[in-house]
Amino acid sequence: MMKTLSTLQSAKYHVKRALQEHSHPTVVDATLGNGYDTLFLAKEVGTQGKVFGFDIQSLAIKKTTQRLQQEGFLERVTLFHVGHEYWEAFIPHGYKNQINAVMFNLGYLPHGDETIITSPETTLQAMEHACQWLAPRGVITIALYVGHEGGQNEANHVVNFASQLPSNQFQVTWTQTLNRTHAPSLVVIEKRK
Repeated sequence: MMKTLSTLQSAKYHVKRALQEHSHPTVVDATLGNGYDTLFLAKEVGTQGKVFGFDIQSLAIKKTTQRLQQEGFLERVTLFHVGHEYWEAFIPHGYKNQINAVMFNLGYLPHGDETIITSPETTLQAMEHACQWLAPRGVITIALYVGHEGGQNEANHVVNFASQLPSNQFQVTWTQTLNRTHAPSLVVIEKRK
């Protein structure tokens, strides 16, 4: 029997697939957290690729920087200690329509302050930027967590936003576990050619 992928494994699968045909991919980690997705992205882009990462918490910047330094991948990554909604002020505009993958892992910093959470307003702004900057055949993954206060509201906004994207430009899927309370789910947005 084939094992079902977790939400994060599924997100990584979609990102890997989107990066396969690019020798110089550019990607964005919109929510650094503890740096695991950032490290994954840094490994996937190779020596010629580039990763941009955002987080509002200094602890997330610190943990991500340490993780990248320990693994020897810091030179591929530029970190911004600001919210992902400020994307356009920090990523050089030459990357517009050149971003091959964007990962969002919403909620709060694991083992951090659980009162500091992502919000629908800023997340939707960042998602809008991601859609505008995405390269053809690029992908955006959004891991949604509903087990904390505000999580379900944010998930509802994200799903609503994604479901209204024009189908001639984007393919949108939403994967969720139906028999587990508060299970995370995954929205995947793929830009058509």
